[in-house]
Amino acid sequence: MEISEREYNMLAEIFTVAQARFVDFTDLAHGWEHVYRVYHLSLSIAKQEHADCFIVGMAALLHDVGRTTQEPKKPHAERSAILATELLAQYNLSHETQQAILHAILAHNYRRGITPATLEARVLYDADRLDSMGASGIMRWAMTLKNKKWSEWKSYHPDDPFAVHRTPDDQHYWLDRFFTKLLSLPEVMMTETGRALAQRRLAFLRLFLQELQVELVDGGYSGAAL
Repeated sequence: MEISEREYNMLAEIFTVAQARFVDFTDLAHGWEHVYRVYHLSLSIAKQEHADCFIVGMAALLHDVGRTTQEPKKPHAERSAILATELLAQYNLSHETQQAILHAILAHNYRRGITPATLEARVLYDADRLDSMGASGIMRWAMTLKNKKWSEWKSYHPDDPFAVHRTPDDQHYWLDRFFTKLLSLPEVMMTETGRALAQRRLAFLRLFLQELQVELVDGGYSGAAL
């Protein structure tokens, strides 16, 4: 669905407001660069899926804005929805449009258990998951390392790095995040476009693991296997 001039102007204003909130934000994995990528990816998927680009764009710009607030007792998606409600109040949006934006924001966080019930929510859900895959996903995966206490972690299991003969444990081995989440993301995609894009990014993740396997063998891990 094409965006009208009025909607385009509203998106531009919210873009500026959202960007400003991330200026001093230190979580690079969920910072403005992530929001920017998800925003453009969401709009691209929305066009392919014939979704409402205005609703998708607004939700994408605001989906993580709650992370910039200091209120850890509420899930970030809920905090984002609260801030979005305040920001959208200045615009003369229909109740249906505003609720559609808020639903997409709330439903993008799989931990809240809210199933995306609209096409627009499914588009944002897929775009957010896609940014955890491929080269961008590996970059974000690495960015989260600074927040970990390494006395409690190892980069990979010393005897079975690729969890071939054990249950993956991403609470102790950082590489196991691939096996508990990243490699399974294509299974949860909700749009045809998202599923197609996920397969390409999945192939890159597998290529990364294959190269890591070779390097671990070169580095003395004779038992490294995929």
